Amino acid sequence: MNHLDDYDVIVVGAGHAGIEAAHAAAMLGARTAVFTISLDFIGNMPCNPSIGGTAKGHLVRELDALGGLMGRAADETYLQSRMLNRGKGPAVHSLRVQTDRKRYHMVMKHLLEQTPNLYIHQAEITGVDIADGKVRGVFTNLDGYYGAKCVVIATGTSLGGRIFVGSAHYDGGPDGQHAATALTECLRAVGLPLRRFKTGTPARVHRRSIDFDRLQRQPGDPDDQLQPFSFLTRTPMHNKVECYIAYTNPETHRIIRENIGRSPLYGGLIEGVGPRYCPSIEDKVMRFAEKPRHQFFLEPMGENTREMYLSGLSSSLPEEVQTAFYRTIPGLEQVELMRTAYAIEYDCIDPTNLKNTLEFKAVPHLYGAGQFNGTSGYEEAAVQGFVAGANAALKLQGKPPFLTDRSTSYIGTLVDDLVTKGCMDPYRMMTSRSEYRLLLRQDNADARLLPQGYALGLISEERWQRFLTQQQQKEQEKKRLEKLSIAPAPALNAYLESVGSTPLTQPVRAAELLRRPQVSYAALAPFDPDRPAIHPHAAEQAEIEFKYQGYLKKQEAQVREMRRLEEMPIPEDFDYAAQRGLRLEAIEKLQRIRPASIGQASLCQTW
Repeated sequence: MNHLDDYDVIVVGAGHAGIEAAHAAAMLGARTAVFTISLDFIGNMPCNPSIGGTAKGHLVRELDALGGLMGRAADETYLQSRMLNRGKGPAVHSLRVQTDRKRYHMVMKHLLEQTPNLYIHQAEITGVDIADGKVRGVFTNLDGYYGAKCVVIATGTSLGGRIFVGSAHYDGGPDGQHAATALTECLRAVGLPLRRFKTGTPARVHRRSIDFDRLQRQPGDPDDQLQPFSFLTRTPMHNKVECYIAYTNPETHRIIRENIGRSPLYGGLIEGVGPRYCPSIEDKVMRFAEKPRHQFFLEPMGENTREMYLSGLSSSLPEEVQTAFYRTIPGLEQVELMRTAYAIEYDCIDPTNLKNTLEFKAVPHLYGAGQFNGTSGYEEAAVQGFVAGANAALKLQGKPPFLTDRSTSYIGTLVDDLVTKGCMDPYRMMTSRSEYRLLLRQDNADARLLPQGYALGLISEERWQRFLTQQQQKEQEKKRLEKLSIAPAPALNAYLESVGSTPLTQPVRAAELLRRPQVSYAALAPFDPDRPAIHPHAAEQAEIEFKYQGYLKKQEAQVREMRRLEEMPIPEDFDYAAQRGLRLEAIEKLQRIRPASIGQASLCQTW
């Protein structure tokens, strides 16, 4: 063993969690190293090459407001952009982009290379040195040793990874990488509570083998409606590609059912628990037998590749069975598989063993992030990486930890869910998981979290001043609209009637008009000739705050009550067993989780 160097923080893995952990720690001044099995897989997208989606888009916007990288990389590499749920309320609007997979990797690798205090190493971490219950360093497969004051484990699905395609199975990570098996044994030896989860990846097919005339086009949003993830992005945006929608059919389902015994999941080869909200096509067909078809999407992998991704068709059936059922789908009759769909089983931990800083309760200075913590999804991984990396650096500096609660962000909701409730299957963020989703919209992520990012030192002065200007514009515009009187006019009443709203018979305040659900801020522009030019985000937030004023006040009252409970601490040595009225199951869970406050205890679910 060769002692090669010493770092403040070492991050194990350079996927989406590892990237944000390493960047956050280094930017906060910690001498940081990130280790990856291959430099060519930094920021790899082994599943769908996309960023965002329902609730996930919120996470990306929040991460950007704190100074993270994912939003910037997504803006630089997107191929198509769509705002999901645009026809619904603003609480569920979520940005999603299809990205260029290779360019995303290159951009992320370059961003890490440009990060001060950050050192990048290609090597497999085979063990974590823990002595006297404390982290000391890491071992590599090249007989190297690196000292560390803190270690963040962000191994994705490579930890104990095992690939399944039909009866074929072998140790391996995603996209042909090898599995990190030695680290699994080390972590198990030091007493970490490992368990097995599994996920699946759809096939990639050759574009030339698809008859697109038989598929349904799915274009992106019009260019004038496109929004970036990052509040730093200022360049004009336009969509470069189209995606497509297709459907399975009864013949597809017949082939799958006839071969279901050849599925490693149904044949008993796979032990791990799969994601509830992203089932394989085998699961869809068997669990929803009454459905005659299932929707999926064909999405490009990049501008300079002919690979297409079959989103929604993950499978672990044998390759010949996959080919057979794909070819029953209109438009895919001649489909050529370039990469076979597969399932991967991997090791992860029970996240209730973590503090809300994502530090292990039993092993000081050891942190977990991403799929290692039992989650699924690039976005969920990235925000955990930020939380773990930032808190590792702050702890070494003797500073207060970075914390964000359920009322402040989706990040806080995710972390609280993990450490308080745990997860029995790979955790996925959804808007329904937040009690305060009308307050936690993706449009106001900067208003909610940029002050924290600035206080940490991760937001530039220029960006901070632009934010303050934007917030000032919003408040000034709200005040102006509260005072502005708009008189009845034939054109105005014609517009109001066209959208199903009552015409005016007397002057009203502009703010009152905006409170009508059918009336938009943009549509009132012709009747507001003195309207000032303000930032689109400021205008959007002003309109939403007018329209949902009553609901927002109700949620703000709920937040105040929640914070009152959070301010009621529970002693670390509190004896739950001595309390009358608690079920044994509740006592066991409370003793194990050790909630820090009455508020956190109220979320433990089991009573």
